[in-house]
Amino acid sequence: MDDCREKRRRCTKLRVSTDNNDMEKMMHREIERQRRQEMASLYASLRSLLPLHFIQGKRSTSDQVNEAVNYITYLEKKIKELSLRRDELMLLSRGTRLDDSKDEMETMNHVVVRQCLVGVEIVFSSRSCRGQPRLSSVLQVLSENGLCLLNSTSSIVDDRLIYTLQAEVNDSNLIDLSELEERLTRMK
Repeated sequence: MDDCREKRRRCTKLRVSTDNNDMEKMMHREIERQRRQEMASLYASLRSLLPLHFIQGKRSTSDQVNEAVNYITYLEKKIKELSLRRDELMLLSRGTRLDDSKDEMETMNHVVVRQCLVGVEIVFSSRSCRGQPRLSSVLQVLSENGLCLLNSTSSIVDDRLIYTLQAEVNDSNLIDLSELEERLTRMK
């Protein structure tokens, strides 16, 4: 009889320890399942913030994180470019550059030509008086270089006309941006 009790006690202990192990495993599985769900939710949130061309097709999580890094790098580069552009435009609107004399600056055209999403962007600044090139002359130069005007804005700041032109380029290999900038700068 004692033998029988001993066996029951061992079986009960085994059942209790097995139940405890099962309970621990179930808790561990539940915690791990919640962690995976949270990670999936965070990846989905990250993916939703990326433009479509950065997350083409079905990709692995590591590819998506890598594309997020690429997108952040792209945005940092774009911020630097826009900051430089803002600084250049501020200089143009004031009509001064650090390395030019004041008399030369007053009669000289200021031109910045750079590539943009649609083709080429040209910021053109000149004195708003007679003898300075008209917009039609600038457009003629663009046409001669195979550029098609898409958008134009103008404003007057401190007696200077500032034009911002966006032009489509048919073949970017045929256009030399620095040559175009020089030609527009020296135009009378």
